[in-house]
Amino acid sequence: MSPQQKSFPVTWDQFHRDSRALAWRLSGQGPFTALVAITRGGLVPAAVVARELNIRLIETVSVKSYDHQDQGRVQVLKPIAESITSGADSGKVLIVDDLVDTGATARVVRDMLPGAHFATVYAKPKGREQVDTFVTEVSQDTWIYFPWDMDVGYVPPIHGGTD
Repeated sequence: MSPQQKSFPVTWDQFHRDSRALAWRLSGQGPFTALVAITRGGLVPAAVVARELNIRLIETVSVKSYDHQDQGRVQVLKPIAESITSGADSGKVLIVDDLVDTGATARVVRDMLPGAHFATVYAKPKGREQVDTFVTEVSQDTWIYFPWDMDVGYVPPIHGGTD
């Protein structure tokens, strides 16, 4: 994280609440016949949304976004099952991810299911146009620390001492 970046740590409780808020926003958009989770970050909110909206058909698409030097390049490791992509009513498919950042991953997945509804928990301005529904927008220079990336540890007081 560069000195100019902002930090946005997200706890498990907060992420669960935000994922449920996403489900509430999506409840009027369906009904959805299938959900596609973008792995890995989309797995947790997809489970919450699928439960809340009673979606039983759940598929994944596995993609790898490259590091910050090559940001924008996306490799598909596992495509969406043909039974979903060839469906007559792809508008009933919901795509879920944790975050849209630059929009590179979202564009690749949207091309696979152009009529699907795309939803993320968090959105940044550069990727915002790729998303139909989201809960919270954060600035482009904000680094989100998801609960699965963090561990409980001691944090020294602001004044710098240990007492």
